[in-house]
Amino acid sequence: MSKELVQLDQVIIRFAGDSGDGMQLTGDRFTSTTAAFGNDLSTLPDFPAEIRAPAGTLAGVSAFQLHFADHDIMTPGDSAHVLVAMNPAALKANLKDVRRGGDIIANTDEFTKRNLEKVGYHASPLDDGSLDSYKVHPIALTSLTVEALKDFDLGKKEAERAKNMFALGLLSWLYHRPSDGTIEWLTGKFGKKPEILRANIAAFEAGWSYGETTEEFSVQYEVRPAAQPPGTYRNISGNLALAYGLIAAGQCAQLPVYLGSYPITPASDILHELSKHKRFGVTTFQAEDEIAGVSAAIGAAYGGALAVTTTSGPGLALKSEAIGLAVSLELPLIIVDVQRGGPSTGLPTKTEQSDLLQAMFGRNGEAPVPIVAPRSPSDCFDSAIEAARIATTYRTPVFILSDGYLANGSEPWLVPDADELPEFPVTFATELNHTDADGKQEYWPYKRDPHTLARPWAVPGTPGLEHRIGGLEKADGSGHIAYDAANHDLMVRSRAAKVAGIDIPLLDVDDPDADATLLMLGWGSTYGPIGVACKHARRAGLKVAQAHLRYLNPFPANTGEVLKRYQHVIVPEMNLGQLAMLLRAKYLVDVISFTQVRGMPFKSDELLQAIEDVLANGADK
Repeated sequence: MSKELVQLDQVIIRFAGDSGDGMQLTGDRFTSTTAAFGNDLSTLPDFPAEIRAPAGTLAGVSAFQLHFADHDIMTPGDSAHVLVAMNPAALKANLKDVRRGGDIIANTDEFTKRNLEKVGYHASPLDDGSLDSYKVHPIALTSLTVEALKDFDLGKKEAERAKNMFALGLLSWLYHRPSDGTIEWLTGKFGKKPEILRANIAAFEAGWSYGETTEEFSVQYEVRPAAQPPGTYRNISGNLALAYGLIAAGQCAQLPVYLGSYPITPASDILHELSKHKRFGVTTFQAEDEIAGVSAAIGAAYGGALAVTTTSGPGLALKSEAIGLAVSLELPLIIVDVQRGGPSTGLPTKTEQSDLLQAMFGRNGEAPVPIVAPRSPSDCFDSAIEAARIATTYRTPVFILSDGYLANGSEPWLVPDADELPEFPVTFATELNHTDADGKQEYWPYKRDPHTLARPWAVPGTPGLEHRIGGLEKADGSGHIAYDAANHDLMVRSRAAKVAGIDIPLLDVDDPDADATLLMLGWGSTYGPIGVACKHARRAGLKVAQAHLRYLNPFPANTGEVLKRYQHVIVPEMNLGQLAMLLRAKYLVDVISFTQVRGMPFKSDELLQAIEDVLANGADK
């Protein structure tokens, strides 16, 4: 059947169903084919916190949203054009995120009386008129899949599991996605199980054929490839980019990489990925708990490795004493905190910028630590390298504050040329560096570089460079245990001055006409929604500037000057105003804190409304 091919500039699709329906896999495969096609894209996986939530309940709904376009995009999108709902719970949980007039593809086989009652529907929304403002496509996805696989040696339940492949085939046809990549992926995954492989391919092709032959869809859509700078691209998630960045950082520093970690959502994928790369000098240690993980990493730093520990907010709380030890030892250590909703166990699978104040102050005593925050999934790669540069150059622990949205979301990444990555090879101490009053040569482990204030880094076993380490205060220079007040004051101030003096770029401001009265200032994963909101505001004729902080400790040297340049400064955060508190305290500027803690990233239209309200009323939002 010949159908019209309609060109679109962008599409937002959300796949939703039970945890066992394979929605994350379906979304990931659609994303991979979309990336191969050349579209710009951004994704938002949305996992349930329960590992085995009761089937058909709201708590068990798993969703995956994909925004793809023929132009540069920055977010997974505010509201979906298309919702694929595998059951009533998926429809009810996600309907609010579907734009009016959007398409709903509903698996009618699951809209049984029992499943409807589970989520509070007294009648089927597919029949009662409540969805009249949407384009509803009722399709028996499960039955059609079972029928397509009737000639295979599979039980009914096994056949039903392939309904996500049927849905993927249908959506791949509908949006003119290439099928070769999916067939190749299925072959790689199920090559050793020929019957399962053939069944999944058959289900995928049946979905494709259904779209081609049914009268339910009269048109097919295409989103052309986006114009991108030349180069090699791949789709990458934040956690994968961070893992690759740490591997690259080891090469840049000419050091082996050591990860001491305890698995915790949503940071575990970094451990999983790094464990695959022993050939690049990476050692991974899955510790019995968070404290053991960071302590092992500190030991590896003492031994001359680029040491890393990964965690999320609850684990960071447990690591706090050991991080204070690393501050006192003045050894390089990268602490990756993939933030999630808190406090306590909180929202393990949801995103939040929850830990900025914990990273800044969550240790006893004066223990300042540099903080770097990536702004996008691909930026996690560069942030890892930058954190390693700071850690090794200044001999200090460094935080990388990612979050669940960045960790699990993905976007196209221009693979960098390895020869163009920065190089910061470490020079270990090998000689005595101090002459006492009697002319005797000694090694002083706390004799500081006059420019960076970093102490020397001596690998254990270097002849003549034996020295004491530990959490007790050390004497300036010699490193002997020292309790006197003047020395402690000096050492505390020296460590603080070292962090405050780290060489970082100035804060860049996007103010096209240099006449904006309002500045949107963000950090971390708020970059995309802020950027989209500012674009929309400018199209509406509003004078808006945007700036984004990658470095949260120390702040860029011109931060205060930038803040005082604007009449209004809005700081959106997925917390209750942690950066806003720091800015107010340091620069005495009354920034406007715009916050949410819903476990989801900002929507750009929320931020646009905040801009409009402030400019219209000059009032706090």
